[in-house]
Amino acid sequence: MALVSIVGRPNVGKSTLFNRLVGMRKAIVDDTAGVTRDRHYGRCEWCGREFSVVDTGGYTTNSDDVFEAAIRRQVQIAIDESDVILFMVEAATGITDYDADIADVLRRSQKPVVLCVNKVDTGAKVFDTYQFYGLGLGEIWSISAANGSGTGDLLDEIVRVLPPDEGPEPVDRPDLPHVAIVGKPNVGKSSLTNALLGEERNIVTPVAGTTRDSITTHFNKFGHEFMLVDTAGMRRKSKVHEDLEFYSVLRSIRAIENADVCVLMIDATQGMEAQDMNVFNLIVRNRKGCVIVVNKWDLFEKESNTMRDYTEALRRRIAPFDDVPIIFTSVTQKQRILNVLDAIADVAANYVQKIPTARLNEALLPVIEETPPPAWKGKYVKIKYITQLPTRFPSFAFFCNLPQYVKDPYKRFLENQLRDHFNFCGCPIQIFIRQK
Repeated sequence: MALVSIVGRPNVGKSTLFNRLVGMRKAIVDDTAGVTRDRHYGRCEWCGREFSVVDTGGYTTNSDDVFEAAIRRQVQIAIDESDVILFMVEAATGITDYDADIADVLRRSQKPVVLCVNKVDTGAKVFDTYQFYGLGLGEIWSISAANGSGTGDLLDEIVRVLPPDEGPEPVDRPDLPHVAIVGKPNVGKSSLTNALLGEERNIVTPVAGTTRDSITTHFNKFGHEFMLVDTAGMRRKSKVHEDLEFYSVLRSIRAIENADVCVLMIDATQGMEAQDMNVFNLIVRNRKGCVIVVNKWDLFEKESNTMRDYTEALRRRIAPFDDVPIIFTSVTQKQRILNVLDAIADVAANYVQKIPTARLNEALLPVIEETPPPAWKGKYVKIKYITQLPTRFPSFAFFCNLPQYVKDPYKRFLENQLRDHFNFCGCPIQIFIRQK
């Protein structure tokens, strides 16, 4: 699928246009310059032609932004892999030094460039656009990304210069498992994504909160294929003061809701803290598969049986849902990275498995007859039949004569029996007691 990358200096409206082209609020938009940092992919369809769009960070030189070099590298990667470059400038400010530098880079790239002048909201502002012919990039296209005027003509031009499709390769594949990497800021989520992909897909710095958007990438290596979503770090509500971080956390929560499996990363040197438990409980409440990755294990002081003791303490902390794979890694040292992939694949397979009704009843009814629900006010509960419900996550209905008398402790007993007889490692199980 052809790829169109949107480039330009900070705060000219690249993310606003990206959201309009893909038809959803996928990228965070704010008046603050430098909001976007990583490459952000989406899909656009116009006049029967489908192509991928990538939003990039603002290209700058000699600024005070500590992310300047990393953002510039991400923009250069987007330019190198794209088929058409959409160069966005702003009508009111005219040609800046940054615009001239970017135009110079684009001329050297030998790629088709569509020059787009944004924030032309009124007819009078059209006269401000003619100066951009001075960049030497050909015809200019005046638009307003905020209200959509002029975007139709712009898309016509993009479709005209696009090369023919070599074969469909969608950016997002709904048929594949979606894996969200979540956790607190600065625990190594983007580093893990880059290590798995084998490329600098997301910006990594020691500064907490580097990642802002939820970045989706198609992963297909080592015999595993799924959609990998790197998310922003999630801090406690009381610690979130900026609008940008609020939207970043909101995107991370949406990523958990849309995922099939969540990889919860924690810092080995800090352990499972209260905020880690909040994220874990959010995963469980949304009934998502879970893999816990204990990162920075190379920085943890070890003795004999340290890993075993750490695992036992972690399972006690997350009880009663403690049937979760726990992997100890050092992403910077590439330790046990493939183990994370194997655990994700196992949990994803467990998450979608369907147990035949005959096997369920054959395995569980004898156990239930030996250990029936406790009598309640002299009345005995008899479970007669079990079936798996057609939900996205593992859920089971137990049919009995008096469902109101089956309490939570016995539901936990039934869940433990399901886990003993069938492999649901990493998957929350929902138990429903129904009238037969």
